[in-house]
Amino acid sequence: MDIHKPRYTPMSRRRRIYEGKAKVLYEGPEPGTLIQHFKDDATAFNAKKHEVIEGKGVLNNRISEYVFQHLNDIGVPTHFIRRLNMREQLIREVEIIPLEVVVRNVAAGSLSQRLGIEEGTQLPRSIIEFYYKNDQLGDPMVSEEHITAFGWASPQEIDDVMSLAIRVNDFLSGLFLGVGIRLVDFKMECGRLWENDLMRIVVADEISPDSCRLWDIKSNEKLDKDRFRRDLGGLLEAYTEVAKRLGIIVEGERPTGTGPVLVKS
Repeated sequence: MDIHKPRYTPMSRRRRIYEGKAKVLYEGPEPGTLIQHFKDDATAFNAKKHEVIEGKGVLNNRISEYVFQHLNDIGVPTHFIRRLNMREQLIREVEIIPLEVVVRNVAAGSLSQRLGIEEGTQLPRSIIEFYYKNDQLGDPMVSEEHITAFGWASPQEIDDVMSLAIRVNDFLSGLFLGVGIRLVDFKMECGRLWENDLMRIVVADEISPDSCRLWDIKSNEKLDKDRFRRDLGGLLEAYTEVAKRLGIIVEGERPTGTGPVLVKS
């Protein structure tokens, strides 16, 4: 069977595997695949703040597809297979490592608060932090000691995750710099991909303005989810600007669309 040519099943008839704050995972058309559906929900502070912003899911799907396809092309392993329609992607099923991996290039957000460093300060070098994925606990920051002691990942897996994080940071920094955007920081998740008896660590989840801090190089205008977190407004316009600069959508195209539209590959 060719997983690249799946038979499309309407969303209503698919088995829901998992629903998160911004995405829903459905059973895929072939064993070992899932369909990742991007919702319009915007959440912050572990969903204490919540709004539905029409078109956000469409933009995140397109931007994440663009990033993951380029990562695949340069040999960074990911769960992404292809985009199916305006809101959905076909992905490989992975066993998610319960860690959020945050790579910081510039001081912002919780780092500025914790250490009293002014937002916008260039860090001496990129810093990688780990947070335990647990909404009830508020995703607490953890060390490699915690990760290995509690069995969330082995020392070798941590090395693999950090190696991927550095490669993704190098790629994203260059990508965004080329379109006049400063990559302040980003969050990524990794999973274990099993192929027969072999297991490898791959980049999973999504990479979009929901999970990156992106500032315009000249004006420092925020083009990411901080617009929602900090009540700045204009979230959809900011995400649209990122998509336009990357050449994903053309001038005047509106990122709306309620129902899935199949993309012919």
